[in-house]
Amino acid sequence: MGGANGRGPSRRELLKHAGSLAAALPFLRRIQSGAAPSPFASAYRTPADEAFLRDLSRSDQSLSSDDDAFLQSLEEANFKYFWEQADPDSGLVKDRANARTTDTSELGNIAATGFGLTALCIGDKRSFITHKEASDRVRKTLQFIWTQLPNHRGFFFHWTSIKTGERLWGSEISSIDTAILLCGVLICRTYFKDAEIRRLAGLIFDRVEWDWLSEDTELLPHGWTPEGGFLHYRWANYSEMMMMYLLGLGSHSHPLPAGSWYAWKRTLFQYDGLRYIGFFAPLFIHQYSQAWFDFRNKHDRDADYFENSILATEAHRRFCLDLAGEFPDYTEDLWGITASDSATGYVVWGGPPATGPIDGTVVPCAAAGSLPFLPKQCLRVLLNVKNRYSPKAWCPYGFVDAFNPLTNWYDTDVVGINLGITMLMAENVRTGFVWQTFMKNPEAQRGFQRAGFVPKPGTVTASGSAPTRPAEARS
Repeated sequence: MGGANGRGPSRRELLKHAGSLAAALPFLRRIQSGAAPSPFASAYRTPADEAFLRDLSRSDQSLSSDDDAFLQSLEEANFKYFWEQADPDSGLVKDRANARTTDTSELGNIAATGFGLTALCIGDKRSFITHKEASDRVRKTLQFIWTQLPNHRGFFFHWTSIKTGERLWGSEISSIDTAILLCGVLICRTYFKDAEIRRLAGLIFDRVEWDWLSEDTELLPHGWTPEGGFLHYRWANYSEMMMMYLLGLGSHSHPLPAGSWYAWKRTLFQYDGLRYIGFFAPLFIHQYSQAWFDFRNKHDRDADYFENSILATEAHRRFCLDLAGEFPDYTEDLWGITASDSATGYVVWGGPPATGPIDGTVVPCAAAGSLPFLPKQCLRVLLNVKNRYSPKAWCPYGFVDAFNPLTNWYDTDVVGINLGITMLMAENVRTGFVWQTFMKNPEAQRGFQRAGFVPKPGTVTASGSAPTRPAEARS
């Protein structure tokens, strides 16, 4: 997803090598998904899981008026990035920007553009800009994507010039970053009533040849390059790629085979009595797909993935607190590590188990991206950062990407995808707006259906919808 301060290591470089670690850790095992459907049972859950979820459901997770006002200000600051750091003609969004000076870089990131398209929907809803400004920008962006942004069988290069759309850094045609872009495209189709926006969004999505990506495997490759063909690495383990498989399953023009949903591994992790599906990767893998796809009150034959993200977030919170002996800045008021900048460059870090050279750095989007899962605990962190560490940790676009109070290091940059997950999850915890709007797409509903998702027992919802308030998912 993004390097920083130069290209640097990316999420992919972690996932390439992490799979071999599974055999070395005794508390891991894999859910073996058989060919025949079976009734959902949370057999892998521990008593600690059930107790935590039960206690959480009984606690007050509602937002106060002050909480809501803070999240409003955070979203408005995040929105400024997607408005100001996108090219006004192409609509493509910068990968990152220096928030302390005038940033003149032209490196775009198609995933950041997907978040940016979603931000335009929120910005219109919240009146950060006028409806005409929002719809005009979306229309220009979709026109550019459809007619000028280089693609291969509907998939796009990861990094591009925001002005011309040309491929930069020799980047790959990226399957996951294309998926994030498509989520932004599809939410614009259901939010805006403009006929041209809806037409262009449909054309862009239907052009994607998911069956080419999966022609010889149900496990989708990370990408493709003109020079070398398909990358060798596959999306074979639980991660943020759930959105990609669901989009492919939901396509009516070039769908994935139905079996692809159960082709990838679901590895179980355990920490402090909590057991959940995860991988050797940062916290964002539990967040990104759930920014758009509404996993609340539904499950496939293996898991309730919304509750799984609750447990993974709580395990991460406890993991950070357990590091306090070495890094005393980690407290109930300050925790959260996910892929981000650091004093020495971009780092793909997190845990449990510990991943990357953890040094006491705090990454605000780790808590922000989990707002719908643990609202009170995550808000506690964000409010503390805003109140105690501003202005160094706060900039015109919201929180800087990362900071380390132990060494007095504060980033000068913000990263588009990290601002994006912050903004989308802040809106979801407030209203569920992104979920509700995105899930109106028939492709999203079809993806869930073909993957075998069914409502949880006792859940009464309309097809493709879920309760409005995120807290209801835990009741």
